[in-house]
Amino acid sequence: MPFAPPVRLADLLASEGLGLRLVAGGPGADLHGVHTSEMADPFPYLLGGELLLTAGVPFQLGQTGPERFVARVAEAGAAALGFGVTPVYDTVPDALVAACERHGLPLVEVEPGTPFAAVARAVWRLMTEARHHELRRVADGQRALAAAAARPDPVPAVLHALAARLEGRAVLYTPEGGEYAADGRELTPDEDRALARLVRRVAGAARRPSAAAARPGGTRLVAYGLGPGAGRGLPLGLATARRDEAVQRIAETAMVLLSLLTAPHQGADEATRSAALVRLLLGAAPEDVAPLLGEAPWTVVHARGGGPGAPPPALGSPLVDAAADGTVRVLLPAGREVAPYPGWSLGASAPAAPGDLAAADAQAARALRRAEAAHTGLVRHRVGGFAALVDEEEAAAHARALLAPLAQAPALPETLRAWLSLHGSGDRTAAALGVHRNTVRQRIARCAALLDADLDDPETRMELWFALRWG
Repeated sequence: MPFAPPVRLADLLASEGLGLRLVAGGPGADLHGVHTSEMADPFPYLLGGELLLTAGVPFQLGQTGPERFVARVAEAGAAALGFGVTPVYDTVPDALVAACERHGLPLVEVEPGTPFAAVARAVWRLMTEARHHELRRVADGQRALAAAAARPDPVPAVLHALAARLEGRAVLYTPEGGEYAADGRELTPDEDRALARLVRRVAGAARRPSAAAARPGGTRLVAYGLGPGAGRGLPLGLATARRDEAVQRIAETAMVLLSLLTAPHQGADEATRSAALVRLLLGAAPEDVAPLLGEAPWTVVHARGGGPGAPPPALGSPLVDAAADGTVRVLLPAGREVAPYPGWSLGASAPAAPGDLAAADAQAARALRRAEAAHTGLVRHRVGGFAALVDEEEAAAHARALLAPLAQAPALPETLRAWLSLHGSGDRTAAALGVHRNTVRQRIARCAALLDADLDDPETRMELWFALRWG
């Protein structure tokens, strides 16, 4: 489901001016949408959670009976059934009421004169109001967590703010499984044992971040591994009776804050970094300064993405440089592994000695361009290969000449690059670019015409791919 909390059927029944009346079942159903159908079997067209509106045309025409219709609607997971009185029926059929009672499907009478569109509009309005309420909850929770993280005792303060938003308990554990800090309501013995099992499972995970969840009774228990890599960071255990998107987002914010507050010291501290900077400015060689910042060999990472104002990707190094064009450069000492980071494209150099960092920076830049062209999260520099045999300036000049016919429309080379990277798949290209597949088909045909090229020919595709890389 999208980030929009469901609407309670009781709230819809209370809407003024609709004249809705509950004739079977209870008002506690959650509505995730509205659908209108006069088909004998609407099952294939339902996702689940809908209020299905009908005037009973299939019953009148003898295409199906109330029992079969209700059974299929309940099987599809619909939340409730709305029956419009007139013009087909003057009252809700008794057989329909009985079928809804048997299948546990709430049945709502829509009075004459109330259009189904008005019912649908009321549901969407209630969903919008509920979504705004949830967004305010998330914003308020994040502000409270940020304020707690700025206090002199940030870890207990963050746990207190988190437990209050969860209406449950938040526990930070030591690597050995003991409680490091906790806040919120006390757990029952069964809940405490279940959460301890989850924490042990997370603490022993080979990769981070990791999570494990369970639900003993009505309480949801979740354990998270904070920090990168197995054996690093402290496990976080949460217990809450609520399970919605707002709670999840608030918990994710708390995880980030607690990871930063409890992470082991990484890299050089501010004083050491300042000393390294001063020595460089005074003429020291990079290989003489690098030991202050970390062990060689070094890896240079270029990153781009994340959206406007997004913080740099957390790659485990404080040596970060954010450029004005949105590119972030990170310098990783030995022992720091590069992994894909959600929302970012990364290019990583080969490990380099301090004296070779300038070359490694160029490698990372080229790797980032390949990552963006191929729409992949991480590309590492490859040693050798055909690309290393080509002079970049000559390649760029050839690429500009070859692709000049496409310069009139910037969307054409972008579409061609994505199409080639996805092996000529129109559907996947459309999904990657966020356009219709017919748009992709038209643009590719236009590229073929302007370039006077057979795009089905492998050699043509290869030449164009290299041209797009260097152009």
